[in-house]
Amino acid sequence: MKFDNLLLLIPLTLPLLHLVAAGCNATKIRWQMSLRLSAIAVTVAIAGAAAVLFMQPTAMPVNVLSPSAVSHLLAVLVSVLGLIIVKFSRNYLDGDENAGYFFITLHLTLAAVSVVVLTDHLLVLVGGWVGISLALNELLLLYPDRPRAVLAAHKKFLFARVAEIALFVAALLLFSQHGTWQISEIVTAYPAELSQKEQVAAILLALVALIKCAQLPMHGWLIQVVEAPTPVSALLHAGIINLGGYLLIMFAPLMVAANIANWLLLVVAGLTMTLASLIMSTRVSIKVKLAWSTCAQMGLMLVECALGLYELALLHLIAHAFYKAYRFLRSGSEVQNYLLQRSSALPKPVSAKTLIAMLAIALGGLTGAVWLMPTQALSIWILLFTFIAMLAVGSGVSAGGALLTRSISLAVFLFLAYLAQKYALLNVMSTGSFAHMSWQADLLLSFFILATFATWWWLRSSPSNPSAQRLRKWLFAGLYLDEWFTRTTLRVWPVRMPFRLANKRLPALNEEMK
Repeated sequence: MKFDNLLLLIPLTLPLLHLVAAGCNATKIRWQMSLRLSAIAVTVAIAGAAAVLFMQPTAMPVNVLSPSAVSHLLAVLVSVLGLIIVKFSRNYLDGDENAGYFFITLHLTLAAVSVVVLTDHLLVLVGGWVGISLALNELLLLYPDRPRAVLAAHKKFLFARVAEIALFVAALLLFSQHGTWQISEIVTAYPAELSQKEQVAAILLALVALIKCAQLPMHGWLIQVVEAPTPVSALLHAGIINLGGYLLIMFAPLMVAANIANWLLLVVAGLTMTLASLIMSTRVSIKVKLAWSTCAQMGLMLVECALGLYELALLHLIAHAFYKAYRFLRSGSEVQNYLLQRSSALPKPVSAKTLIAMLAIALGGLTGAVWLMPTQALSIWILLFTFIAMLAVGSGVSAGGALLTRSISLAVFLFLAYLAQKYALLNVMSTGSFAHMSWQADLLLSFFILATFATWWWLRSSPSNPSAQRLRKWLFAGLYLDEWFTRTTLRVWPVRMPFRLANKRLPALNEEMK
């Protein structure tokens, strides 16, 4: 075998390293071994990604490995996050009787995630996704005497089965259409007019992404898994929840041609983005607030996919992973910071002058961007300059020269940063730009953003208004969507005790189910 081919086979060792690490902890906790193997995994992932980026192969020596640079970039991301979480967990779980079981299931989960991001085979993809769900379920039940953890794991388990069945059916449809299980071969057939099988497969892939990314109303388990240890939350929110976006990015050439699937994504994820953002603003618990933030961020990422902004979605995925890992792993100090700032926790009213100034800056930036780059999708400029306006208004300062200068500087910086990452990630994706959806999609996106902005501003500027107070109560309760969905779920499939609790009683759990 040629030396070049040997270099391309390096990533095959990634899942094996995590399996070895899991085996090392089977009889005794070997934290140092876990740390060393995780560090080797990072080195292997970087070497494999470098080999793929420099050689740019159209096919790999073995069909199971993906030739896509995006896959290997995500493998580096997963490996780095795994190393950080292993290092953090040593002190966090020091003396915990469940620490050994945690390290076993953590490495099994990382091995399954590595398989999912590296494989080019549809059936292996489905198998890896099942492996993630089963291993993650054990992590969520690390403390099985916590009723809400049991309930969250139960709902997550059922949703995972639905998503996996949908993914398997989509794989069968694509195989029957193309006669191959290789993802890289399937996506090269597009752009092309889709057959009925391909349309159904695209809709199923969109459904899988919505379920995996915990979009409303299938979000409740994500909010409740904060009962799990902090390292589990960090792994879930940083390295697993965004795999729905990765799935869409890998099948981007197919998805851009599937109009119905894109509208499904845009409507459901757009509503989730709006509602979860507003609900998050009413929460006090740091981890619950972060969980709602993840729900909203995943909605935004899926909206970007629906609009054909896949390079932006990839950047969003990577940035969100590191940001959420950082925020969860330091959530203890976040509580302390909140207590120190409690005296200023009440929202300051936003003046109409400030609001008008920021909207004018956003509209001016949007107009200028469209004039300078008329071929670019309008959606990206709507997202970019609305974000600038909300960021400036959120600072709570009055309109003036300093605010104007800062906002314009921020707009220019973000504009240039977007262009730089766009061209960098387009080279990584090697699929080129995709045509965005119609003007109706841009109009709907604008509605979601304006609804979020207007409602947030109203709640912030009118805290004593009776209608605002009622809406705040409903938002604090998550619009009771999860309560309804949980009751429906339990009627269809009642919760079962974890195996390790088969002979124990959980009276609190029975109370939780009422």
